[in-house]
Amino acid sequence: MATEVAVAQFSDRLAEAVGRKRSQLVVGLDPRLELIPVEVRGDAHLDREQAADAVERYCRGIVDAVAPSVVAVKPQLAFFEVLGADGFRAFEHVCAYARAAGLLVIADAKRGDIGSTARAYASAYFPLADAITVNPYLGRDSLDPFLQAARRDGAGVFCIVKTSNAGSADVQDAVLLDGEPLWHHVARLVCEWAEEAVGESGLSNVGAVVGATYPRAVGEARRLMPQSVLLLPGVGAQGATAADVARAFTSGPASALVSASRSVIYAYRAAGGDWRTSAGVEAARLRGEVWAAAGW
Repeated sequence: MATEVAVAQFSDRLAEAVGRKRSQLVVGLDPRLELIPVEVRGDAHLDREQAADAVERYCRGIVDAVAPSVVAVKPQLAFFEVLGADGFRAFEHVCAYARAAGLLVIADAKRGDIGSTARAYASAYFPLADAITVNPYLGRDSLDPFLQAARRDGAGVFCIVKTSNAGSADVQDAVLLDGEPLWHHVARLVCEWAEEAVGESGLSNVGAVVGATYPRAVGEARRLMPQSVLLLPGVGAQGATAADVARAFTSGPASALVSASRSVIYAYRAAGGDWRTSAGVEAARLRGEVWAAAGW
């Protein structure tokens, strides 16, 4: 008789990390060469290989600095892909380094396609990361490989529902015949998909991206997707505050994650001093603010 092996669910690993660290903070890794300190940049201007090495060095340093205060990092694929094959190598190395540091890794890829293409995307990123952001606006069949991984392998999937940019209203706020915005319809679909992959924590491996820059939408999203972990970008450089996301945590301390990128990884540009120290101080400050706002 075959022995069943329990799969460690993403949502349960996340809940454990949140409780242990008393943190709901995720730091986005958005490495832009023009913002990286000169001493780290080195010969990045010479070729893509040197640039990718600089990006990897910087991201490793940020991981070291913020690891005590965060539960996950969120590398943005665009800033690695722009450097070609060398950039993707750096992405792989950064993911492995962060996981070795005990952090969860959320690949900010926003992938979404159909058939064999979707299966290829899922196969490419899940060995490297614990979770991935996906675009559900192509429909269920574009997400099936990711949702299957969430059920089968305990992987995390964050569906884009209501994004933090001002232009999100062009499509996501379009009013349907029932009088509700389009993103509400997408949220209800995510709620259905989430019910298929709930862990022991009561939270699902299928979460949603909701912009912290829209506090009212955060509360509506929590109501529409009670079992989904909400990934909330927009705190920091985009202007949202910890108080804007308080309503996201009513399903538990691990039911939402606040993502901050530029305000943390480039904190040295405002604070001065060592870039690693500045990132660590800012991450610790945000961690405390979010935990207090969450009310747990």
